[in-house]
Amino acid sequence: MSGTRRLSVLASALALALAAPGLPAAWAKDAPKLNTLTYTSFDALTATVFRSDGRRGVLTVQGGLDVKDAGLRARAAASQPLLRDAYIRALSVYAASLIPGSPPDVDQIGMRLQRATDAILRRPGARVLLGTVLVN
Repeated sequence: MSGTRRLSVLASALALALAAPGLPAAWAKDAPKLNTLTYTSFDALTATVFRSDGRRGVLTVQGGLDVKDAGLRARAAASQPLLRDAYIRALSVYAASLIPGSPPDVDQIGMRLQRATDAILRRPGARVLLGTVLVN
């Protein structure tokens, strides 16, 4: 793209943004609200997988817990090291069973992490929410 054309496209985008200041606000009101009082993210979880070319890859999962009950939320906060250990174990077992080169099954990963959460906290009520699942 030529410099003049690029500048024209940039100027058009800027003019559109200035002409419609309410547009981002309208998009934001339709976005799902995440209660920051009940949601806690966990650090990225990783496990080794085999890629289709035989080399090793890394399965990375990011997400968090949504816990509405204050008592259970306190228990989850106190159990972070145990939860992390259980998550890494569950993810490692899943990654070992993954067929080389196949995409990860997000539903299966979520179910395994949810099961680990319920086992560590000893009761349901903390919901696992997955953000990013990728293999590289």
